[in-house]
Amino acid sequence: MPNTVKIVEFSDSGERQQTIEAPKVVKSETEWRAELPPNVFEVARHEGTERPFTGEYWDNHEHGLYRCACCGAALFNSETKFESGTGWPSFYAPVAEENVAAIEDRSFGMRRIAVSCKRCDAHLGHIFPDGPAPTGQRYCMNSAALKFIKSS
Repeated sequence: MPNTVKIVEFSDSGERQQTIEAPKVVKSETEWRAELPPNVFEVARHEGTERPFTGEYWDNHEHGLYRCACCGAALFNSETKFESGTGWPSFYAPVAEENVAAIEDRSFGMRRIAVSCKRCDAHLGHIFPDGPAPTGQRYCMNSAALKFIKSS
């Protein structure tokens, strides 16, 4: 496992800054459990899924930036958020491809693509090929894995 990852930094107002080599955030299960609320820990560290229409951000229409709830890496911008009707916050693209990782997920007898934070490996949700233009992708994320920073 690499000790550093290449990610793109963003200001809280959503402005792209620079691409950096950042230290990979690696913590023990005990450390993560001590610093994260139980629902965030279950979703982000154990690949859980919150029930639809229950997460904090599924119906959020404010402008801002969504960061990783575990490490603070910039993940999604409200400009790419759309109403998917699924009950989870959905985006057609990440704020920077460098900041997320797509991993094949064969759990529950299905074949899906899971999305995780590149910096700390937090489970965020899944990608589906039924999103709007311009990408046709739906990044279906768990609110618990995100922290929203409202634009001023």
